[in-house]
Amino acid sequence: METVHIDLDERSYPIVIAENVLTQFATWQDLPKATAALVVTNDVVEPLYLAMLKHALSRKYAQVHTVVLPDGEAHKDWQTLNLIFDALLANGCDRKTVLFALGGGVVGDMTGFAAASYMRGVPFVQVPTTLLSQVDSSVGGKTAINHPLGKNMIGAFYQPQLVVCDLATLDTLPQRELSAGLGEIIKYGPIADMQFFDWLELNMDGLLRRDRKLLAHAVKRSVEIKAWVVGQDEKEAGLRAILNFGHTFGHAIEAGMGYGNWLHGEGVAAGMVMAAELSKRLGMVDEAFVTRLRILIERAGLPVLGAVIDANDNAGRYLELMRVDKKSEAGEIRFVLIDGAGKAVMCSAPDALVREVIDSCCG
Repeated sequence: METVHIDLDERSYPIVIAENVLTQFATWQDLPKATAALVVTNDVVEPLYLAMLKHALSRKYAQVHTVVLPDGEAHKDWQTLNLIFDALLANGCDRKTVLFALGGGVVGDMTGFAAASYMRGVPFVQVPTTLLSQVDSSVGGKTAINHPLGKNMIGAFYQPQLVVCDLATLDTLPQRELSAGLGEIIKYGPIADMQFFDWLELNMDGLLRRDRKLLAHAVKRSVEIKAWVVGQDEKEAGLRAILNFGHTFGHAIEAGMGYGNWLHGEGVAAGMVMAAELSKRLGMVDEAFVTRLRILIERAGLPVLGAVIDANDNAGRYLELMRVDKKSEAGEIRFVLIDGAGKAVMCSAPDALVREVIDSCCG
């Protein structure tokens, strides 16, 4: 068992990385006392892990309620969010009720947002079952739902009490979802740790084979980097924005193609190539770095070309969607770019240059 701590004063919490810990009472024994718990999951994860978690929690909570959401990014909206509130109210849940997010990033984001909102805040726990959610979305307290015009535009910063990454749950993950998680892992190298990037190049084949020891290291190092960043900038006033490398382009792909058609990690992967190409054209990195990043992303089974989301004016549509990005300021798009391998910066770029990058990186 490995534990990484996020240091946020009274909002600090541990991230546990281990195997087969969902069923162990010790995993949950230090959580706040309450009469009831509510487990939020989706219809894909439910038959795999819900009964297991409910059995473990029943030793601590007199009542363990559940709500099962439809699976997928397309359901990360107000209508689905209300299913959580319906369950809380129908079961008479009070403000000590603990919510458990059992699933991937969509379940985690919506459960966290519900916890932040219900009775102005109730405790919640992240139990991520996808690689992407274990290394990114479950850590750091970002919670949100999507709007048709922009991804994650409605939400709150709200930290969990605990994050439990059970590596055994990755055994049931579809290969496409595993690759999507590797996209979020790859980003940590260019923004903060090129030695980790070297390690990923050496071990990518083993990660794709789901070698548990390799996955444990990849998850731990990713979480360590994110914890270090979030500990310094919880609410994305500055440094934390570097975690969005590839996301400005990637979110445009997700929104433009319709949520769920591209997985989040797939959009981020293509977005990283586009951001690296923009970095190169601004003189921040060389062609060798862009090529190296592209090759690793492709080896992970991820797209290296962005989607064509508008046949008439593809670059124009990207720009339109990216101006809705949360990092935009006064209508100016702010990109996370690489200013030398291992160092990320926030900056803007001329629309004409961004258009050139989009035209060269989509197909």
